Amino acid sequence: MADLAAFIQGMPKAELHIHIEGSLEPEMMLALARRNGVTLRYASEAALRAAYRFGNLQDFLDLYYEGMSVLRQEQDFYDLAMAYLRRAAGQNVRHAEIFFDPQGHTSRGVAFKIVIDGLWRALEDAERQLGMTTGLILCFLRHLDEADADKTLDHALPWRDRLIGVGLDSSEKGNPPSRFQRVFARARELGLKAVAHAGEEGPPQYVREALDLLRVDRIDHGNRALEDDELTRRLVRERMPLTVCPLSNLRLCGVPSLDVHPLERMLQLGLRATVNSDDPAYFGGYVGENYLAVQQALGLDRAEIVTLARNGFEASFIDDALKRRYLAALDDYGRTAG
Repeated sequence: MADLAAFIQGMPKAELHIHIEGSLEPEMMLALARRNGVTLRYASEAALRAAYRFGNLQDFLDLYYEGMSVLRQEQDFYDLAMAYLRRAAGQNVRHAEIFFDPQGHTSRGVAFKIVIDGLWRALEDAERQLGMTTGLILCFLRHLDEADADKTLDHALPWRDRLIGVGLDSSEKGNPPSRFQRVFARARELGLKAVAHAGEEGPPQYVREALDLLRVDRIDHGNRALEDDELTRRLVRERMPLTVCPLSNLRLCGVPSLDVHPLERMLQLGLRATVNSDDPAYFGGYVGENYLAVQQALGLDRAEIVTLARNGFEASFIDDALKRRYLAALDDYGRTAG
């Protein structure tokens, strides 16, 4: 077991499902609150961590949006992103595709330029200092209407070259992908990739809508797709990647324990599952901890772990040459690691 833990730690990885605002650790949240004169409900790290008991997705989102309130200046977004990127690099994440929620900031009077300039500066520094490659995915908040999403896409146009795609996140129940069909079509016309959270708490039908109406390139989560055999066969047939987040599923009560998590079944069925951290500051682990947790709970072997990592690189939005380079590095590691 110790050998496999070391193997996971050193294995080259891609992370495709990370909300940068969800990497805001309590100590940074409190430091930024002091920097910016923001008063939080929680006065200490211990009090904040004690609040990380969630009965469902909405419980988490309520705290998530409160935490966002401390992000005010370009430097805040830089510090947030660099903290995640350094931690990811320490777990040998070679490539990260990072979600951000501009509506959660512009609605508070923080200009889009402040958000994206801070994040972009961190991504450039990560490439120079850490040797990582990265991408930014602008997520629309599904509890807001499509008109607001359209306005957000308008705000993003001056920085189109900094974006690799658009996504859909926030409260899933009662907010089907079909509500955002037009704005996703517009984003695709701009040459952006498309992803969407579907099948986390919402029904399999939401996964179908993401595929058929939003025409996504990846499904974020997708666990509940397995409730529908026909849909599952379609996902296998179309080689549709699923960005699975095990510790998130556990902490948000999507599964009662990791030993019944559907990830192993996904692999057995031939689904292109990947492992990711989602909102690691809130859910108890970054991508390495997620790999290790499911390996221990499900008894995954080394070949299955490598398959998950391979799926991550193959499902990324990098060009084919870079993808081949990362996959070759993964193959080399698999052959030579003890």
